[in-house]
Amino acid sequence: MGRFRDSANEDASEASIDMSPLIDCVFILLIFFIVTTVFVEETGVDVDKPQAASASNLEKTSILIAITESGSVIYGGKEIGISGVQPLVRRMVLKEQIPVILQADRGAKMEVFAQVLDQAKLGGAQVVNLATSRTQG
Repeated sequence: MGRFRDSANEDASEASIDMSPLIDCVFILLIFFIVTTVFVEETGVDVDKPQAASASNLEKTSILIAITESGSVIYGGKEIGISGVQPLVRRMVLKEQIPVILQADRGAKMEVFAQVLDQAKLGGAQVVNLATSRTQG
């Protein structure tokens, strides 16, 4: 009888939870969430957008181009100028047809906006939208 008691005590003291499968599972989930995350690339400039009653939410995968009050054209935090819009849009729409969203400042000149819009269309963009903020009401 003493023999059985000793083996029961040994089994109880050696019982432990194996953590390696749990750690493997956590790493697999971490990799899954990193791979499936969608990153939205902002323009890098605060733009005071005009208000519109017909404003609606657009897709997250889009080309965001900002036009500042001083007439600078910015993409990804860097000034690309009007001449940089067409090559940028052409390169981006080669992969898939995604919309271009122009974030024009309230005080931006219409001439610069029209030139950027024209360059985006010449670059191959089928959809070009103006970013606005919703009116309160």
